[in-house]
Amino acid sequence: MRAAVIAEPGKVELAVVEDPAPGPREVVIQVAATGLCGTDLHILRGRHAPRLPLVPGHEFAGQVVAVGTAVTEVAVGARVAADPNLYCSECRYCRLGRNNLCERYAAIGVTHPGAAAEFVAAPVANCVTLPDGVRTEDAALIEPLSCAVRGYDVLRTRLASHVLVYGAGTMGLMMLRLAQATGAARVDVIDVNAERLAAAVQLGCSSAALSAGELDPPPYGWDLVIDATGNAQAIQDALGRVGKGGTYLQFGVADHTTRATIEPYRIYNQEITITGSMAVLHSFERAADLFATGVIDPDVFISDRLPLTGFPEAIARFQASTGRKILIQPGLATT
Repeated sequence: MRAAVIAEPGKVELAVVEDPAPGPREVVIQVAATGLCGTDLHILRGRHAPRLPLVPGHEFAGQVVAVGTAVTEVAVGARVAADPNLYCSECRYCRLGRNNLCERYAAIGVTHPGAAAEFVAAPVANCVTLPDGVRTEDAALIEPLSCAVRGYDVLRTRLASHVLVYGAGTMGLMMLRLAQATGAARVDVIDVNAERLAAAVQLGCSSAALSAGELDPPPYGWDLVIDATGNAQAIQDALGRVGKGGTYLQFGVADHTTRATIEPYRIYNQEITITGSMAVLHSFERAADLFATGVIDPDVFISDRLPLTGFPEAIARFQASTGRKILIQPGLATT
């Protein structure tokens, strides 16, 4: 089959690789679409993935074309989205129900061959069948939405909260939509990219600005401040915008060398909570259910759909922060 391969740090190539075969409890999925994510850039830079070469792609959906000998839950022809995360279910954190902190954490597209290819293998336990109203090529958005749902699980938000989101890329826009869906009184969005800010306005944010200094803050500050950028400067600024008794969520994937300064007395005196959200935890099926309700409009979130041969171009666009969610659809004709 054809696949995009990260051969070594900084190098992406198109190649012919061996077709996947299903294990007893696995299925093989013909990929309808796979989304690009910040994790893919970390892998391209030689970080995150334990070894290269690797076929990336962990946000995906498609049609089942083969099933393992012990699979009874789905049949050939089923349309599915798949949680890419693979847990050992044996370590301390898995036994505590914190599988996303698994000591042997693995994932399709990170440690195992991913979906930037014509076909990909996945455990049947990770697959969610798509309802009739959901287009298969749009359902690659379910995986990032499941990460956003996990973020909101961590926040345990209250009705009528005032929310400030840093970043109007895919994840920031998803946090905007979840804030709206959970009864936020106000959701402000910041991004240095005017095109992305326009998408936040289209989705009905309370206000959008290039910096927090341009906003008229709530009288008592923001109850929830969410970083969806991973950018050091944005993170530092965001930490200072949390109101008394408020919560800061580190949701964006920062480089492991990124540092920020905190004010311990302020955290103590104002009872500020600083927390993080890592990947997916018991949230994939709920994200699929939410997606089916239309909480995420694919036509707003997806800015580019490219064939598999366009993977290098997609990476370049993503690195340049051009567009919003970029999908690779192996079935698209090469232009």
